[in-house]
Amino acid sequence: MKAISEIRKQRAREDRGEKTRQDILDAAVHIASAEGLEGLTIGRLADELHLSKSGLFAHFGSKEELQLAVVRKARDIFVREVVDRAFKRERGIVRLLAMLDEWLAYVGRSVFRGGCFFMASAIEFDSRPGKVRDLIAELSRSWLDAIESEARYAQALGQLDTRIDTAQLAFELHALGHEANWYYNLFQDRRAFERARAGVLDRLRQGVTPALLGLLGKRNSSRVNPSRKTAVSKTTKREEAR
Repeated sequence: MKAISEIRKQRAREDRGEKTRQDILDAAVHIASAEGLEGLTIGRLADELHLSKSGLFAHFGSKEELQLAVVRKARDIFVREVVDRAFKRERGIVRLLAMLDEWLAYVGRSVFRGGCFFMASAIEFDSRPGKVRDLIAELSRSWLDAIESEARYAQALGQLDTRIDTAQLAFELHALGHEANWYYNLFQDRRAFERARAGVLDRLRQGVTPALLGLLGKRNSSRVNPSRKTAVSKTTKREEAR
């Protein structure tokens, strides 16, 4: 019985330890998105979470280990908020559009305090060799590859012209996402997302087969400019008043 009691106590300690670790990473990923991974220190986290430095250090043996754990935490959040949602859609152009739309929506929801975590960390570490940069590059490349892979699948389905260079297409679509994140976070202007979505549709319209043009047209008409919606609404009200 004593052995069972000790096992239960050990499991309880492990559960509490894992919960504390996850609480630390939840706070750390938001700090890093706004202040950078280099600005993330044991002392900074201890102040944020009101924990001792020694207690925090027990979970992460070094600053690099903390940074790597934070990048992996950000990956899990990105998968939950973007990838899992988009991958519920049917393969091809529909899923490709969903991937980009969910990506822009996730930035717009300010899932991370400082905007898209991976865009910020890529800029911070692009010229710093090491394990942290390698992991950021690997995860960023996987998203770019996923966009290109879905474009190739759309070609296989006959939805996208086979003459389209899918690597170039993915590069351009990915760039639109980066621009929307930069524009929104710097200027706090939500029109960045509608402009990025318009750019995505315009770019895909150049390469989709005729049967798919109708789909893109429907998506474009469903995203009427908010100021235009307001103007239409005011006009309608004036007519009703007459």
